[in-house]
Amino acid sequence: MGMAVAATAYAGRYGIQAWQAFKARPPTARMRKFYEGGFQSVMTRREAALILGVRESTAADKVKEAHRRVMVANHPDAGGSHYLASKINEAKDILLGKTKGGGSAF
Repeated sequence: MGMAVAATAYAGRYGIQAWQAFKARPPTARMRKFYEGGFQSVMTRREAALILGVRESTAADKVKEAHRRVMVANHPDAGGSHYLASKINEAKDILLGKTKGGGSAF
């Protein structure tokens, strides 16, 4: 009986120390970081890839998937910015090779 009490106390002490160490950890980002920089006057393939969070050589279906994911977070109908939405659409067009040459509306 005495051994069980000692083991329980030891396990409880270890649990409390582990919990305090867990709480003391610095917070880490749980989501992927997206492009945070300003925009260039003429968007390049590199900038378009950074905006969508993909590589410049990514396949078209992955570009469309990344565009959909970023637009869900920034769509104007859901409180997002029209400017950002136009830049996201421009990035998708550049990576898919559908540029019209006019650039963003802004």
